[in-house]
Formats: sequence, C-alpha cells, structure tokens
Amino acid sequence: MESLHSRIRLLWIAQGAIVVAVLGAALVGVDRVISAIDVPVAAIAGVIGLAGVLAVAYAVRLYQRWQFELQDDALYLERGVITVVETAVPFVRVQHVDTQFGPIERALGLSSVVVYTAGTRNADVRVPGLTPDRARRLQDTLRELAIESDTDDAV
Repeated sequence: MESLHSRIRLLWIAQGAIVVAVLGAALVGVDRVISAIDVPVAAIAGVIGLAGVLAVAYAVRLYQRWQFELQDDALYLERGVITVVETAVPFVRVQHVDTQFGPIERALGLSSVVVYTAGTRNADVRVPGLTPDRARRLQDTLRELAIESDTDDAV
C-alpha cells in the first residue's frame, strides 16, 4: 500500500484550523448575544484549544490511515479515522481520470487524482496528497489500465 505525501497533513491541519476558528467565532458570538449566560473567557478558550488539539490529532491519524494501491483489476483505497472506508474501483468502471491542482495544494507542492467511474452513487474517487509527478504517473497508469480492461465485463 502506498501512503500520501506527508505535506497533506499541513492542508488537513489548515482545514481543521478554519473549522476551529469558525467554532470559536460562533462561541464568542453566542456568548455576546446571550448576555444572561456569562461564560468565562477561559472556558471558551479551553473549548477552542481542545478543538484545535483534536483537529491536529485527526489530521495526523487520517494521514496514517490513508493508503492506496493499484491491484490487478482495481484501484484499492483505505481511509478514515472514525469510519474506515475501503473502496475498490475496478479499472473496467473507470470513465476518465483528472489531475487537480488547487491553489493551496499548489502552494504545498501537492496535487490530487480524481477517478470518475460509471454509475451515479459515489461516481468519483479522489486520491489527494500526491506530488505532481506522482499524480501524473498515477493518472497515466490508471488511464492505460482502464483502456486495457475495456474488453472485460464490468460485472
């Protein structure tokens, strides 16, 4: 099984920090609006601090759990912290493959591969946290394997 690039943790930690900032702003806003309840500043700071620690721990654990592998007939992914998800994408179901470079990913030197499959439910699978070279190689490999498996039965 192949792991993601370690810099993906920074992206996930930044996403968690945004959620914590919104939570903190909401707590402060509720405290100011509901003046009948006088919540100590230390309590609000403690909740925000705990949420920050949990966000970092979640990002680190998610990085440890996120793995993928090209098997004989499918792209296999394992990911998740609370709910672990195992996904097998048969090459014969692959419609097309994109490589994406979001602005934050580009700043971190990362990219993602998105595999679009036949069907409507969960019709795409994203492999984040790859270097641009690795993402292009994975995209090319998946495209080649999808073309090779085109004569196989999808069932």
